[in-house]
Amino acid sequence: MIQMIQRILPHNPSRRTVVNHPRVEITRRWVETADQRCPLACVWFALREIGADQDDESELRRPAFSFFRLKAGRLQLINNLPAPSELAQSLKNSIHTIAAILLLGISFANAQEQELFDGRRGRSPKLPEAPSPADGTAPTTFPRSETSRFYIAGQANIIFQAHGPFHSPYEGANSFVGRGEYKTSLLGTLYLAAQLRRDPKTETDALFNLESAGGRGLSEALGLAGFTNLDVVRNPTLGSVPYMARAQLHQTIGFSDKLIEGTRTPFSLATQVPERRLEFFVGKMSLPDYLDINSIGSDSHQQFMNWTVDNNGAWDYAADTRGYTYAAVAEYDDKVWSARYALALMPTVANGIDLDWNLRRASGQNWEFELRKPLLGSLLPPDRKGVVRVLSYVNHAHMGLYRVANQAFVSGEDPTPDITKHETYGAVKYGFTFNAEQELNPNMRVFTRVGWNEGQHESFAYTEVDQTVEFGGDYSGRRWSRPYDKLGVAFVSNAIKKDHQDYLKLGGLGFLLGDGKLNYAREDIFESYYNLHAWRGVYYALDLQFIDHPGYNKDRGPVLVESVRMHVDF
Repeated sequence: MIQMIQRILPHNPSRRTVVNHPRVEITRRWVETADQRCPLACVWFALREIGADQDDESELRRPAFSFFRLKAGRLQLINNLPAPSELAQSLKNSIHTIAAILLLGISFANAQEQELFDGRRGRSPKLPEAPSPADGTAPTTFPRSETSRFYIAGQANIIFQAHGPFHSPYEGANSFVGRGEYKTSLLGTLYLAAQLRRDPKTETDALFNLESAGGRGLSEALGLAGFTNLDVVRNPTLGSVPYMARAQLHQTIGFSDKLIEGTRTPFSLATQVPERRLEFFVGKMSLPDYLDINSIGSDSHQQFMNWTVDNNGAWDYAADTRGYTYAAVAEYDDKVWSARYALALMPTVANGIDLDWNLRRASGQNWEFELRKPLLGSLLPPDRKGVVRVLSYVNHAHMGLYRVANQAFVSGEDPTPDITKHETYGAVKYGFTFNAEQELNPNMRVFTRVGWNEGQHESFAYTEVDQTVEFGGDYSGRRWSRPYDKLGVAFVSNAIKKDHQDYLKLGGLGFLLGDGKLNYAREDIFESYYNLHAWRGVYYALDLQFIDHPGYNKDRGPVLVESVRMHVDF
């Protein structure tokens, strides 16, 4: 095939030879699999530079990606972006977005070849095992030791999101903005850990994370129960100054001599653990690090981005504005099941940054049971893994009742519904969640979440959801020889109870929602993404989220949110 193309190219009359243009080089490329070596079906054209166009007075050579601006300018028609002068000023202030686009262009040039050959010196690469609820470790920019007493790693996640104008006959203080807008967020984390004791049966780890969250969310992260970007801090006034995200001690107590393989993570450094064991985590943490985990829909850096897809929206888990709290987690692991309990501090006010240290009047208690068994029994081969998790929680905090706030407004006591005026200590909010995932074949997995809470007390820590149902799945790129790529789709439908609906209908404001009035309907969200592994620890993703009835309001929407994400694992 290559010889045929070499004979054809010189005689192509549509191509004129230009002195400034480099010669097209045709290079044979090979794909190696576990049992064969075969040429690619396509040809790689190595165009190192693009010379100046004949009609261009400048004779300076420009890199291939320098013409991106000509194509990207058409995107202004899609999302009704501001005028060129305003756009230029905005791009000037969005250096992270520019950097992500440039790195995207550079990485695509040699990503495929480096991924298959870098560091292997001609040896056949070993593809990762079939995706399962316990995926293998993905590549990172720098290699990480599996034997060192110390652990150091990092990640950076840049997300650019935009949406065009949508139907919005009215808006309130907490509405998702009806005009077109775009925002960029940047989240960086440094993971540090050390093994204080290395005996697998009595392993002790010390963990510390430093984090910085910058940028903004669409509409300042208001107006949606299922917001579109989990990286966004809901209080932008906190700024991007680095802060302590996690600081913990992790202790393992083994009950059996049999050791099984363990995955080395920022939260547990042991590569071998007792099959039966008790583990304790104490310190500052995020509860979703240990509870409601789902290997298909929990990671906003490599998978879905929506709050109520990555976490169960009806689980109002204890956390401050940034998503962290001080807590103690106890976990017992056996061969096919695990049980967990977590006691955590609640915020002093709804979605506040300060925590209440008095456990007698405010606390979040969580229980979870996990069973690692196939969901469909004999309908699937026995090696197809499945997991079921059931969680319940009880929150004690300084909360108010929606019904009391509504009655105070109707009676004329309050000029507007305001639940913060009717908060009392000792209020109890509780709920239940169901979380399951199942491997269907070597490339495809599916998952579901269902959640419910009593809904009479105000949403206090995570988001304004009283009921949720979610299902989706992902598909591995192994099928098209890209083992670290993923394609994912998910649908989630969120709801709130009658008292909560009436509160918003009368003009009340929650910490996320409030259009001034409400024509109620469930908030339905469809999200899909493609996550592309470019080179070592560098990944890019395209994501679409279609949201019907934003903020549970039938009068507004639907809205389509487009996202581009760059993720780097160091």
